Amino acid sequence: MERPCLFGLMRVGLVPALVLTLGIAGASAQTAPDASKDAKDKPLAAAPAQAQTPPAQPAPAQDAPTPATAAPATPPAASETPAASPAPATPPAPSATQTPAAPVAPAPVQTADPFGEESTLEPKTVVILKGKANWDNAFDSLMDAFKALTALLDKQGIAPNGNPMIVYTSTDDSGFTFQAQIPVPQEPKNLAKSMSIGKSPDGKALKFVHRGSYDNMDNTYEAITNFLDDKKLEAKDTFIEEYVTDPLKTAEDKLVINVYVPMK
Repeated sequence: MERPCLFGLMRVGLVPALVLTLGIAGASAQTAPDASKDAKDKPLAAAPAQAQTPPAQPAPAQDAPTPATAAPATPPAASETPAASPAPATPPAPSATQTPAAPVAPAPVQTADPFGEESTLEPKTVVILKGKANWDNAFDSLMDAFKALTALLDKQGIAPNGNPMIVYTSTDDSGFTFQAQIPVPQEPKNLAKSMSIGKSPDGKALKFVHRGSYDNMDNTYEAITNFLDDKKLEAKDTFIEEYVTDPLKTAEDKLVINVYVPMK
């Protein structure tokens, strides 16, 4: 079986301001000795308040504890706010919307394609178009044959009852001969000169699966040849391509083709 290769602040102003504040605080400390005693027991934050009103220093000193005690009272109130706001009831709503998306994943469907699987081909009634092509325009020639057969069936209102097939009858370095076959439930009339009615191949064969463009079929056939050599299996001179996806409507790089190799 021979198939040749195809196809990314200036902080300077803060320093004088700080010196001026400390200077005023020192002057206030000398003028109001009572404040210095309170200063030892209070935070340094009270010193700027004394600098603004030096004579009435004792009065602010008594008021200073009030903000000190008020400050700690604020955090508990803040801590109570999140505790009293059971907003977590909102997150479950998005999670509920995510739940229906989970069943969409079709993980179990993913299975390995058969490669070298033993199968038995059953004969079917097919309409046949014989043709010949070279390797450079192989795919176009096959599609032209399918188009001709499909046009005949559409004209007579006959719906195929199986996948279209290509049966390679002979190959050489320049090209190949083939039969384009489409299974039919009834025999069409007014066949063209190169068309006929017949039976599809039958018997024991090994099944291989190709996914992708026709130009990459050489890789599949090379793997098939290696498989047969490793198993020491002897195949017939013909081989069959069954187009699982419609070759006339499917993008070429999305093709799925079952390759059957009849065994001797």
